[in-house]
Amino acid sequence: MLRRQARLRREYLYRKAKEEKQRSIQDKKDRLKRSLDNNLPIATDLKRDAIRLQKKIEWDDKGAQVAAAVGDESGGAAGTHEDDEYRWAGVEDPKVMITTSRDPSSRLKMFVKELRLVIPNSQRMNRGNYEMKQLMHACRANNVTDFIVVHEHRGVPDALLVCHLPYGPTAYFTLSDVIMRHDVPDIGTMTEQYPHLVFHNFKNKLGTRVTNILKYLFPVPKEDSKRVITFANHDDYIAFRHHTYIRDKQNVELKEIGPRFQLRLYEIKLCTLENEGAADTEWALRPYMNTAAKRRFLSDEDGWQQEDDF
Repeated sequence: MLRRQARLRREYLYRKAKEEKQRSIQDKKDRLKRSLDNNLPIATDLKRDAIRLQKKIEWDDKGAQVAAAVGDESGGAAGTHEDDEYRWAGVEDPKVMITTSRDPSSRLKMFVKELRLVIPNSQRMNRGNYEMKQLMHACRANNVTDFIVVHEHRGVPDALLVCHLPYGPTAYFTLSDVIMRHDVPDIGTMTEQYPHLVFHNFKNKLGTRVTNILKYLFPVPKEDSKRVITFANHDDYIAFRHHTYIRDKQNVELKEIGPRFQLRLYEIKLCTLENEGAADTEWALRPYMNTAAKRRFLSDEDGWQQEDDF
């Protein structure tokens, strides 16, 4: 079983690398075609391969351009490794497992219980003395789609790890300003309806990536659901709010049902938790670099700027 998992992991990485190479070639052809159509100077990095790329452009049809346009409208390039990661998203309900670091405090246990109520179809698991490899193996055997680990510092939840199975990615968030459900004044009753999701101010490519990681933790809601979960980005801090609403003929009344907290992304790795030491880093927060050139995204040619993350 371990050899089979390693083989499937290698095949996935090979497909991802091949798709990334094809995307890079298609991007160069698109840039060259725009330069030729608009009678503009050819970019310096394209001059050496311009003739070879132009011959390939003559044999291209409109299928690749239409697919790329559809991918851009949906928030990601069509045919990329993201399609492998979330290919069943929206078709089958996600199955989420939530656990903690070892020896959790009573407050962390309470927060995980509330998190289990927030995410439908999720289950809470006592960490015990299990190693991460054992947990990942058990989750894959039981068709778990996402694995969440919550860490703490002196009884205060301070980190949230979201790992998408079976191959990744794994997103690392810091937790701050955590207010438990029963600490929210005038609290409403908890409902088990599938929630509608609101994502505010996730504008660029990194924002779309974070949106996919978070929204596919939740199943598709019914139209008559009265439950709303909001992820609002302000200065790279993602505020989480949880409400129910009552609508009458004239207005809508919101009722907060908690909990509330803030997330800040600091790393995305193309792996699961047991392989994080030897995995590629897709994106990492670099807050103390002075020049914009050094703050670029680690593996994307276009680059994601830290000062405009989302």
